[in-house]
Amino acid sequence: MPKTVGFIGLGVMGASMASHVLGGGYELIVYNRTKAKADLLLARGAKWAETPAEVAAVSDVVVTIVGYPKDVEEVYLGPNGILAAKKGGYVVDMTTSSPILAKRIYKEAKAKGISALDAPVSGGDIGARNGQLVIMAGGDRQAFDELQALFGLMGRTIRYFGEAGAGQYTKMVNQIAIASGMVGVAEAIAFAKKAGLNATDVIETISEGAAASWSLSNLGPRMVRGDTAPGFFIKHIIKDLKIALECAEEMHIEMPGLTLAKRLYDQLAARGMEDCGTQTLIQWYTKQ
Repeated sequence: MPKTVGFIGLGVMGASMASHVLGGGYELIVYNRTKAKADLLLARGAKWAETPAEVAAVSDVVVTIVGYPKDVEEVYLGPNGILAAKKGGYVVDMTTSSPILAKRIYKEAKAKGISALDAPVSGGDIGARNGQLVIMAGGDRQAFDELQALFGLMGRTIRYFGEAGAGQYTKMVNQIAIASGMVGVAEAIAFAKKAGLNATDVIETISEGAAASWSLSNLGPRMVRGDTAPGFFIKHIIKDLKIALECAEEMHIEMPGLTLAKRLYDQLAARGMEDCGTQTLIQWYTKQ
């Protein structure tokens, strides 16, 4: 069984995920572009590496959760990347990224005797903090089964969906559902406020009925408070929705809800809000 885990990407979600891995008894090797984000983990006994390649060279499993597909490509396939240094073992990309890139990484890893999984997650900062993420995996079933103990430290719902790329396709389904749902939540709260209702009471009430959703219960209160802190960045949801739209175009499926959501988020990003949380969508309605 794997004993040493490398973790690359210590952002809003990654730092909490890595903390659970360290708490689970694994030796942890970390890398992040901004080293200061690793300070708390290093103080608890994690070890620092200077490059993704250094992480890979000494780790049984390398887990990555970075920003964009271009970052995934650099971390895995660049000259100082994971596949340049790793020999055998496992690599798991938990970034929401391109299914096509996931298939490419799987193929190149397999040629080097490395088992690669694409295993994006859902649950945001709250799910990451609480070890309650939803993990959606693609790749070889045997590798997925062998990493169950590791996944169990980070998530509560852990499911295998098929060959390489299947995890990313599943995450696109998740993002499509969230995108249109977030528009609905923001519109509902904006309407409640305009009608002079107590929006907090409204959320608590309708969360008990057919309107219930994770976004309504967890992000609705943030919308009411005007809390724009990122559990998930607007710039990252825009990235995800762009990937989903590209996949939909390949499949010849029209996605009007997805298209609308991306347009609204694009407009907020153009106002300088790209580093705000996705719940900031409420400001499209309240600050037009």
